[in-house]
Amino acid sequence: MYLAHFGLDDWPFRLTPSLDYRFDDPAQAQACNVVRVALDQGAGFIKVTGEVGLGKTLLCRRLLSELNEPFLTAWLPDPHVSPGTLRAALARDLGVPLPSRPTQQELHHCLQRFLTEQVAAGRKPVFLIDEAQALSDNALETVRLLTNLETEQRKLLQVVLFGQPELDRRLARPELRQLRQRIVHSARLEPLDRAAVERYVDHRIQVAGGRGGLFTPAAIRLLARASGGTPRLINVLADKALLAAYGRGGSEVSRNDLRRAVSDTESTRDRLWWPRLQPAIRLASFCLLALVTYLAMDTWLGAGP
Repeated sequence: MYLAHFGLDDWPFRLTPSLDYRFDDPAQAQACNVVRVALDQGAGFIKVTGEVGLGKTLLCRRLLSELNEPFLTAWLPDPHVSPGTLRAALARDLGVPLPSRPTQQELHHCLQRFLTEQVAAGRKPVFLIDEAQALSDNALETVRLLTNLETEQRKLLQVVLFGQPELDRRLARPELRQLRQRIVHSARLEPLDRAAVERYVDHRIQVAGGRGGLFTPAAIRLLARASGGTPRLINVLADKALLAAYGRGGSEVSRNDLRRAVSDTESTRDRLWWPRLQPAIRLASFCLLALVTYLAMDTWLGAGP
């Protein structure tokens, strides 16, 4: 709708993770480096945590695209699986030859044989699990048992867990202490600061074919405060603000455009004080209008014959 108005070739603030719009803020770059170093070292378990919307899935997809030979990767995007389905998903992604309708024991043996062959050939199998905080206890135990497979020199399978902070709280439980003790390296994603928010917005607009500086400094300050530096919320607010600026025919996004976007977004209203006053302001305006109407009617009736 607003692409031609702002000279854009693509929607710059899509919510779908896209490597084309990857933005290397320090936290993302550090987390990526931690994972890469840990994988090179042959660590069994690696953990990456961060709040909702900070880019865990994007980092996961980045690793999938960058981990070339000798790495052999598998990805579990949906953690709501049984232990048997988890093993089957891992085998399918790795390309493990399986008999028709294998039993769980057969599946386990096929995985072990395949992983042993791959490691002997110099490859490094890696299993990346997104939204790992939602794995059941049985599924987590299955993952732990899979990392028990090893040769005298190294693990047959490395696992990278991507999860929200709830993952840390789950791993702190006594019954999961064996898994927690095996996590050798950890990284945490953090929100963007105000300067990084400005770079992030300009980066995405420029990748989409537009010009930098489309958002005024005042708009950027409000965007950083309202979003808390969370990329997903930045995308939601920036898209709505561009639409507001387009609607009024503006050539740039102003602070008022951002105010409209914040007021229209439930997840950001509570971060600022003025959106919470809007219901009271509307009620006060209605009461004032009713009072003025009453006084006008009273004056008109009093002036009758």
